[in-house]
Amino acid sequence: MDENLRTQIETYLAHLDGLIRRGRQVRDTLTTDPSDPSTMAATRAWQEDCGVTINQLSGGSKAHWLARSFSESFLMRSADGRAATGAAPTEIVTRLIDVLEQAVATLSGMGDSSDASGIATASQSSEAPPPRRFEFVHNPELRPVLEQAYIDSRRALEQNDYDLALRTSCGILEAIVTDALENKGPVALAASGAPTGRIADWSFETRLAVAESAGLIRSGCARLPAVARTYRDHADVDGENGTQATVSERDARQAGQVLKVIMRDLDPGR
Repeated sequence: MDENLRTQIETYLAHLDGLIRRGRQVRDTLTTDPSDPSTMAATRAWQEDCGVTINQLSGGSKAHWLARSFSESFLMRSADGRAATGAAPTEIVTRLIDVLEQAVATLSGMGDSSDASGIATASQSSEAPPPRRFEFVHNPELRPVLEQAYIDSRRALEQNDYDLALRTSCGILEAIVTDALENKGPVALAASGAPTGRIADWSFETRLAVAESAGLIRSGCARLPAVARTYRDHADVDGENGTQATVSERDARQAGQVLKVIMRDLDPGR
């Protein structure tokens, strides 16, 4: 990682940590005395500081996931999911703390410069949105879903939830490979030895194998741990929706590394 980028990330992490601690203090004070003028003033000042930081991290782009999350923190949703009225002050603070923690998780997970597309740094122009990880995906509706899932996978890894981290990474991997296969088309896939039937009916292993034989990806998936190849069968809760599986930290990290490799295969310009 570039030393300048590393320094910026460390600076932002320290600043975010301070904002999170202030936010928790503000929330505690709001809980005990929500109508106190000084409490409300401190809350507004903290929210404004959060807004400035979020704007910097999102490169000035209101379309960035971080900026959208910040804006949505102030809204209360109706039963049908539409924005209704403003949320309660303590709820807003809690949501903003969660947004800040998401930013921390993403920054903390930046292992190389290619990860820097998740959050803009101070060196990026505030006049243009930062690059996205999943612009290579042909289905535009899928891109923001994958972006959030990627953030969730890194966050799960930081929180030592290795099962969730692995399953999320594998879900992203399957989604981007499926998107590439669908864009390739049935005729070209058949020429590469693909089985008959819909791609949606193929197993995870089959999709990876066909993508490799069709030249869409290279052999990076060979490094997937065995538990990742059967990720669909993992239990969601207490083994009720699948089979029990033990996922180690090494398994989760290796699945994430394979995902990065395949992302580069599908987007050579990364």
